[in-house]
Amino acid sequence: MDVTLLLAAFALGFAASAVGLPPLVGYLAAGFILHEFAYETTDNIQFVADIGVLLLLFSIGLKLKIRTLARPEVYGGASIAMVMTTALITGVLLVGAAAGLPLLSELGLTEAALLGFAFSFSSTVYAVKALEDRNESSSLAGQIAIGILIVQDLFAVAFLVFSTGELPSLWAIPVVVGVVLLRPVWGWLLSQSGHGELLVLLGFVLAVGVGAASFELVGIKADLGALVIGLSLASHPRAVELADRLLGYKDLLLIGFFLSIGLGGIPSPAALVVAIVALLFLPIKGLGFMTLIPRFGLRARTAWHSAITLTTFSEFGLIVVVAAINEGLLDDEWAAVIAIAVAASFAAAAPTNARRYRLYRKLSGRLEPLERQNIRDEDAVIDSGASSILVFGMGRVGTGAYDELVIREGQVVMGVDRQEPIVEAHQTLGRHVIRGDAMDSEFWERMSLKPDVGLVVLAMSDHEANLRATEWVKGYLPEVKIAAAAQYEDQVAELQEAGVDIARNLFSEAGQGLADDACDLLSR
Repeated sequence: MDVTLLLAAFALGFAASAVGLPPLVGYLAAGFILHEFAYETTDNIQFVADIGVLLLLFSIGLKLKIRTLARPEVYGGASIAMVMTTALITGVLLVGAAAGLPLLSELGLTEAALLGFAFSFSSTVYAVKALEDRNESSSLAGQIAIGILIVQDLFAVAFLVFSTGELPSLWAIPVVVGVVLLRPVWGWLLSQSGHGELLVLLGFVLAVGVGAASFELVGIKADLGALVIGLSLASHPRAVELADRLLGYKDLLLIGFFLSIGLGGIPSPAALVVAIVALLFLPIKGLGFMTLIPRFGLRARTAWHSAITLTTFSEFGLIVVVAAINEGLLDDEWAAVIAIAVAASFAAAAPTNARRYRLYRKLSGRLEPLERQNIRDEDAVIDSGASSILVFGMGRVGTGAYDELVIREGQVVMGVDRQEPIVEAHQTLGRHVIRGDAMDSEFWERMSLKPDVGLVVLAMSDHEANLRATEWVKGYLPEVKIAAAAQYEDQVAELQEAGVDIARNLFSEAGQGLADDACDLLSR
């Protein structure tokens, strides 16, 4: 890749971040600007972009349980929203065509419906990035949003298959079934790959070399292959670790994707006007999700966060339009329209995402009437019961702290961990442990915290998680005492500055304890 592209991507990504926009908006802008200096998408850029998208879909699969797709609010919400959005935009485009507006005058029902279908998609790339930045991928609202996006993507894949008029190979079914049935093999490799570079390499091999390559070989879109093999490993104990290790590589490679969109060129004035007018449909799109999701027994707050995440246009819409152009169904200029609409929707979504909590507080009185009376248990308020001590992170350190506190204070301790297998294991042993993420705002919003909660112990292995959790604890329980674990002295200092009352360096404390015991041996 030309070094100029990298420099431009960094400079504009940095500038976008500095003004509160996602860096990816800067990457898109870099592509548009460089196109004006005669830069074009190359095979190398496209290759990097394709690998980035494959890793993205693979990571989505790793973090998503298949049962999530079977949720009524996921398949029902996605299907109804797409039909409604497609119908609305198709109707508006046909009215514009009847009025003889530039670029629209040549549209018929088929062309308008294709464009309405393309605009009905929400961006997987943007949504996943936004959720990861706020650490809300595992939240209920995040899971619903990602599930809806995957259902949308499956619609896109179905369109791509049938739009070409070419059916998959007869070997497609056995290959797909084989990839899924070989899950024990992929799982064994994941278990045996350690925690270093071999684990990262395995992620690339599974996403690109197995899932994508095998599906493409039998005439199925490679993206779907990466997603399916990720889904097959979603229940593996190390799936989240693999997704986390791939995060930095995925983000880096996705820069190529956003550059490639921008390098496609800036649209003509007429196309630019259509793209900007299309942004007026974003609030309607968000309102549609906001109205639909509570109908499935979920809170207005959950629907709000999912809807905000989904209020964009999508790179998959661009893929659909390009496929239609290749089949002679649409004019070439529509690719530029969708590209600029996608970029503009990302920029428009950024400030709304940043202010989503404040906006909800202002609008909650109008949104909460959308809720049904019977809220499902998984979205109901979490009752901490008689617990006056909370332990976040039920690994070895957290478990030790939990057990010692129960011995000293009695059955007033509740453990919290983000990983379901860990929670289930503790519950089997009789410990009072619930599933939750201390860095997830949704968890704190659902918690019914008693005023007599006097102590919070932060025992998570990630220092940044402990720091961020400290902010949430201080926000919801300003008078509570906080104890936290760290691995280095500078981390102890950071925790204390953040408001932690007692922070302990695990390694130095363990070393001191070992030295004390050794001295006791000498004195015997």
